[in-house]
Amino acid sequence: MTSKELDTLSINTLRFLATDAVQAANSGHPGLPLGAAPMAYLIWNRFLKHNPANPHWFDRDRFVLSAGHGSSLLYALLHMAGYDLSLDDIKNFRQWGSKTPGHPEFGHTPGVETTTGPLGQGFANGVGMAMTEKFLANKFNRNGLNIINHFTYAIVSDGDLMEGIASEAASMAGHLGLGKMIYLYDDNKITIDGSTDLTFSEDVAKRFDAYGWHVQHVEDGNNLDAMESAVKNGQVDSRPSIIIVRTHIGYGSPKQDTASAHGEPLGKEALLATKEKLGWPLEPMFHVPHEVKDYCNAVESGKAAEKVWNDLTSRYGEAYPDLLKELKLAMTGDLPERWEDTIPSFGEKDGPLATRAASGVVLNSVASTIDNLVGGSADLAPSNKTIQNDKSVFGPGNGAGHNVHFGIREHAMAGIANGMALHGGVIPYVGTFLIFSDYMRGSIRLSALMQTKVIYIFTHDSVGVGEDGPTHQPVEQTMSLRLIPGLTVLRPADANETAEAWRNALTTDGPVALILTRQKLPVMEKEYYPISEGVAHGAYIAREAADGAASVILLATGSEVSLALQAQQTLSEYGTHARVVSMPSWELFEQQSEDYRHSVFPTGVPKVALEAGATLGWHRYVDHKGAVVGVDRFGTSAPGPTVMEQLGMNVENVVNTVKKLLADRRVE
Repeated sequence: MTSKELDTLSINTLRFLATDAVQAANSGHPGLPLGAAPMAYLIWNRFLKHNPANPHWFDRDRFVLSAGHGSSLLYALLHMAGYDLSLDDIKNFRQWGSKTPGHPEFGHTPGVETTTGPLGQGFANGVGMAMTEKFLANKFNRNGLNIINHFTYAIVSDGDLMEGIASEAASMAGHLGLGKMIYLYDDNKITIDGSTDLTFSEDVAKRFDAYGWHVQHVEDGNNLDAMESAVKNGQVDSRPSIIIVRTHIGYGSPKQDTASAHGEPLGKEALLATKEKLGWPLEPMFHVPHEVKDYCNAVESGKAAEKVWNDLTSRYGEAYPDLLKELKLAMTGDLPERWEDTIPSFGEKDGPLATRAASGVVLNSVASTIDNLVGGSADLAPSNKTIQNDKSVFGPGNGAGHNVHFGIREHAMAGIANGMALHGGVIPYVGTFLIFSDYMRGSIRLSALMQTKVIYIFTHDSVGVGEDGPTHQPVEQTMSLRLIPGLTVLRPADANETAEAWRNALTTDGPVALILTRQKLPVMEKEYYPISEGVAHGAYIAREAADGAASVILLATGSEVSLALQAQQTLSEYGTHARVVSMPSWELFEQQSEDYRHSVFPTGVPKVALEAGATLGWHRYVDHKGAVVGVDRFGTSAPGPTVMEQLGMNVENVVNTVKKLLADRRVE
């Protein structure tokens, strides 16, 4: 059998493994696998440097299927290449407990580099991966010993390119000159609603040329030689590359070039007709010719490629032992010894201090030891305090910079950060105003789903923002972030809690959101409970009631802890003894033992929660007999203290709320 015949046989194997899986599940997307199989096969069999026996080999090329609805094609690729994904796994496509879910999931299926499906996300992830490769290569490669040297490949779709996140990410990639990034655009001109002409008539080539990308065209998505030539051209160009490949959704099927080929099984008759047209056996389903098994299997070539890298790494270690030690530490995600010694401690003399300002101090302190902290802000670095003062800027002329200016691209920033974390070797952090977390929510949700180690720095955390008014004053954002499973949210009350919040963020495997103030707050006295342990527990007694006999508990987060302490003092003048609990993190508190949780919130003691935001959700802690002092309306433009006062975030309102609560309980 000639190599061209093997190519055709292999491509059709991929096509029909994918479409058989969709048919068996009676659910899925057969159109993309039928049309895009040749380009996927080309990347995986002629270019991709990877080792199926070790999916986490650090210097592997990264492959992103941004068009995640075509997941059955990716599973076919992984199976044929020799990853730990059996034919039975493919037969169980989209079934409960299977390794082949409806859209690719990182950490669930061996070889899947990122969770995709929400369109545009994979596009941005790939940019983050390419940025990280560039950073690590510039930081560690020496004198021809290029131990960081790999590409990021992706298949993107019409839908990906319509999403705003892809436009943001593409703009940034072009600006940065990420030359080791090659995207193949599956230009099949069909979406769920029909022809892309309905909504998408722009000149994609001109658009990406304007972004600063290397743009090429391949007119026939079955022309392997043309696509191979284009990929090779992309590999030597200093710009990110997009190869626009004209394909046909549902290729070879009766539904070719129609919207119905996108998101529903072909049906038995149409599937058989497709197999007959492409010269494929009608039976059995999930047929894999023995010639293809050997031809597509990449285990031995992958082991050989990794061995070459291991030998190179050994030579590198002989020449640069300290650098190799640092790189290995970054690759494993471990932190340097004694890094915690750099976490600062604040005293009353340091206050009052906004927690955003304290965060900037902590970031710069720990970055003196942790040299793989890389990140920045969406054009708000002076406000978010995200600059590492002694480090340079990552940019077109400096791939080793630690400070990233993301521009006004919040959604892409979050998607890129996920890609950086998925690549490994760096700890990404990103910052913006809390109100703009809404722009990032899709990526934050995927961060939580994948458990990527991303640190989100959200400042200007309440109506205390003041004069900028309701458009910039978050009300529901903190609570909405708490709704995301797997995201740890910390709203520290002062500078020391902020330092401990950073400690938690750096030692937590998954994503962490730091919710920080614009306004200055007093530095609390460490009276009864060590703040370091208290923050780690999610909630702790910040100040006990007089003689320990609390008639009410005031629980608060962030700036409202100071309010609770003031209210405690006023209540004591009325003979009411209150315990003040600082609760920086619901998620951490829920991880504690039942005994600990009851020690902080004993049964039978009435509770009042204070937070300058939405009250929905707080009754899980104050129960139906408690009260919540919060903000359930949009803010207004005025000086921050005035807004807080007028919206009831003041001592008088807290005291009156407590009085009413206790009076109502006495009546009961």
